[in-house]
Amino acid sequence: MTAVLVVLAVGFAYSIGAHYTGACMGMPHALNAISARRALIVMAPLALLGATVASHGVEHTVGRGLIGGAGLSVPGLVIVVGVAFGLTSLFNRLRTPTSTIQIVVFSAVGAGLAAGLGIQWNHIAELAVIWVTAPLAAAALGYLFTKVLDLVPSVGVESHDRAENLAMVALEGPVPITSEDSGAGRAGTAATAGGWLGAALVLVGALASFTMGGNDVANATGSLVGTRILGPLAAGLVGGLGIAAGVLTWGRPLLRRVAFDIVSVDRPMATAAQLVQAAVVLSAVAFGFFTSMNQALVGAMGGAGVARGRQSVHASTLLDIVRAWVIGPGAGITLGFAFTRLALSVAGSHYLVA
Repeated sequence: MTAVLVVLAVGFAYSIGAHYTGACMGMPHALNAISARRALIVMAPLALLGATVASHGVEHTVGRGLIGGAGLSVPGLVIVVGVAFGLTSLFNRLRTPTSTIQIVVFSAVGAGLAAGLGIQWNHIAELAVIWVTAPLAAAALGYLFTKVLDLVPSVGVESHDRAENLAMVALEGPVPITSEDSGAGRAGTAATAGGWLGAALVLVGALASFTMGGNDVANATGSLVGTRILGPLAAGLVGGLGIAAGVLTWGRPLLRRVAFDIVSVDRPMATAAQLVQAAVVLSAVAFGFFTSMNQALVGAMGGAGVARGRQSVHASTLLDIVRAWVIGPGAGITLGFAFTRLALSVAGSHYLVA
């Protein structure tokens, strides 16, 4: 079962890597400051580095306080990680951003309830308040920042028609690699599009990639640290390799979904959304809470879109994403409970409880 847990943790890390491409590099790509292929190449090694060197504290927090501290044995953790891995992969398949930390937390809660373990409901309630508040705050700030950036003469505003044209080109299908590599066409100008704003957004996306690796790898590998299968450094490295592989091989669908399918962005909108995401996530972390990079960015994009008018917001896509935010935790607690009860009926509590 230990080997199964390790394999599931690496698989979950792979899904996490693919899942957060849009949250990290979506705005630079939406601004046309970097092509999809180059965005993923930039993101993968930085996410690996962040997971390896910056995840140790979070590995201990998740491993001991969330999963390892819940009293589940290795077989019990196989259920929790397996449920989280399966649900995240499903949302990747549907090209729908959700929150992996929420899925992990509620999968663990479901398993703990089924096994008769005590749940720290006060802590869960605090997290729930943060999770609901963060995207709403991001939407308000996204609206405000977009309006403020419009007042800066040097920033300027791309026309709404230009943003719509970029979105339509993106939705028609992937740009051929030959166009990206040759420097011709739309992809060939991606590296210089947007001037200093484009360069700044690529840099912010790179920093977000490092942060994501350090912050989110523990969702997958915290169970390995909590059960002392691996130390924090080794767990971060193993999980980071999984994240990097997910970015490079399965990252394009979520990157394009976040970049083009939620709102039609211009330069101030893209800048506002990325800045707000950083502010909201860092504020939560400063108070010791986890929140979702996807939810912060999507909320900020929605607020920026409203600042441009309702025609900028793709309402059907936004509604699908909001549904996923509700379905993910609900499915996690339901499946965690159901699979744990099934395992208890077959093997007994001594097999699942540490």
